[in-house]
Amino acid sequence: MSKNAEDLATQIRAAAGDAPVQVGLILGSGLGHIADEVDGVAIPYGDLPGFPHAGVSGHNPNLVVGDLEGVRVAVFGGRAHYYESGRGDAMRLPLEVLKTLGADTVIATNAAGSMRPDMPTGSIMCLSDHINFSGLNPLIGEPTDARFVPMKDAYDPQIRAGLRAAADAADVDMADGVYAWYSGPSFETPAEIKAIAMLGADAVGMSTVPEVILARFLGLKAAAISTITNMAAGMSDEAISHEHTKAMAPIGAAKLEKVLRGYLRSIA
Repeated sequence: MSKNAEDLATQIRAAAGDAPVQVGLILGSGLGHIADEVDGVAIPYGDLPGFPHAGVSGHNPNLVVGDLEGVRVAVFGGRAHYYESGRGDAMRLPLEVLKTLGADTVIATNAAGSMRPDMPTGSIMCLSDHINFSGLNPLIGEPTDARFVPMKDAYDPQIRAGLRAAADAADVDMADGVYAWYSGPSFETPAEIKAIAMLGADAVGMSTVPEVILARFLGLKAAAISTITNMAAGMSDEAISHEHTKAMAPIGAAKLEKVLRGYLRSIA
């Protein structure tokens, strides 16, 4: 782990206490309210040298460390996207810090576009796998042989089973599917959506995949859930925009929060 990560972990422990973190949560667009439910300490990214500025509206750039449903969590209220800086590894330092704080698991959330008529706006989808449609990789430039990360079961089967059980217990309809990472920031064209669908994707978005690759590189178990904020280009007459994404995110976010809380209770 980098010295910077060790130094930041020391700083965070001084503010939030020495108890080890168990689970990290990365919040997507419109999901920042979940951080407000944590009984703990909020540290602005601006106070953590090297953390992303998280400049996308709808994100809340604070790291919140504390208790949620009896589990010690570290909640990242915002993420850096490839399209903001051209850096695929922009979330590497935050994930290194998470690992240094003691966590063994990270659960990412995101806003995504659906390519399935049976998964409309307001749905949620647990990621079973992903397609790196962008072709980019956050480990480009990593000099060690650790860069050759196996990605079978990138989305941990045991965590996914726990999330599924939590969804069933809460009577929340949660789909399973494959997520395709598109670099952004422009949305996809209808032709690109047709191509992605032919490759086997069920939903498309502009995040999460580099974080999961980095998590596996660092030895963290990973899982992810999408909130469906729109139908993908060509799938409906919706006017797709970031404002639309933020407006629709709370519909799925209420379901996602029930699933996350139920899962955390099950491992507390």
